[in-house]
Amino acid sequence: MKMRAAVLRKIGMDQPYAESRPLKIEEVDLDSPGPNEVLIQIKAAGLCHSDLVAIDGERAKPVPIVLGHEAAGIVVELGSGVDAVAVGDHVVPSYVASCGRCDMCREGRPALCIPATKANAEGTLIGGSKRLHKNGEMLFHHSGVAAFAEYAVVSQNAVIKIDKSIPFDHAALFGCAVATGVGSVINTANIKPGDSVAVVGLGGVGLSALLAAGMAGAGRIIAVDVNDDKLQLARQLGAHLSFNATSASCVEDLRSATGGGVHIAIETAGAAKALDLAFKITRRGGSTVAAGMPGPDASITLPHLCLANEERTIKGSYMGSCVPSRDIPRYIDLFRNGKLPIDRLTSHKIGFEELNEAFDRMVEGSAVRQILVL
Repeated sequence: MKMRAAVLRKIGMDQPYAESRPLKIEEVDLDSPGPNEVLIQIKAAGLCHSDLVAIDGERAKPVPIVLGHEAAGIVVELGSGVDAVAVGDHVVPSYVASCGRCDMCREGRPALCIPATKANAEGTLIGGSKRLHKNGEMLFHHSGVAAFAEYAVVSQNAVIKIDKSIPFDHAALFGCAVATGVGSVINTANIKPGDSVAVVGLGGVGLSALLAAGMAGAGRIIAVDVNDDKLQLARQLGAHLSFNATSASCVEDLRSATGGGVHIAIETAGAAKALDLAFKITRRGGSTVAAGMPGPDASITLPHLCLANEERTIKGSYMGSCVPSRDIPRYIDLFRNGKLPIDRLTSHKIGFEELNEAFDRMVEGSAVRQILVL
């Protein structure tokens, strides 16, 4: 079938992207779904930092590629062997199409699925296939979804059926921002009632984590970002204290206000400076969670003695350590019951032609979550 898609053909183009236009809106071909695959009509797709690092080359992907991995849509066609969903179902794709058979999947950690991780790095679906092409040239799939398009073919292992009453622009957030942010609190950090929690980085993931910390019974919630508007939104969403990370005394002020630091600090910015700050504001005996996704060369230096004599813990959290088929429906129920107001996280709704400008806003830090509405 013919459809429109946003194609990245060259990485590392100059900013502003409104001028260099790394994402080109092209008419491309999408093959019918193969065995165990489904065709989805994309209705909404969120813009994520993981898309930006593909554009700027910090975490490069093979090109040409159709970007986008956070989405919601309607199943319109089934490949052979599909029994997980039916035509007409509303679904949220997971950007890790777990195989269910590798060591990680058998251990109950599908976000770390080995075949899916390999496929995502190579820009294919989990079976190694590619369904996108143009004039005989194959196009790659971003994270097994390729959501910046009118339609997408994905593995049936990657789709989670959702209630049809959920608006698509809200549902899309559960595929990444909510799964990662809420999961980093519930699954990875294992926050206990009364714990003090800091969230460093207040995009869609960070604000989802902040909301989850409130649900988990955190005693004090501290928001940290470089943007004062986001700090104000965080206070409206339940943060008790907020600190601008650009202040030279940010770490000292936060540690003073919390009596030596927080029990748990969650970094969601995908920047080494943010993780370094998160570690420095964690108290003795506390845990620092790294949930942001920077480039492969980003690193920080940790004091060995501090880890030992303060019994500090640092944890990684990929996709919120989620089991998507279990967790996404649960998080949607929390949203429906008014306990997880993720509808307040959308700062912009855009069309195809505004994608490049939207990534400029992401670079500037002036947007929370932007949604491509189709």
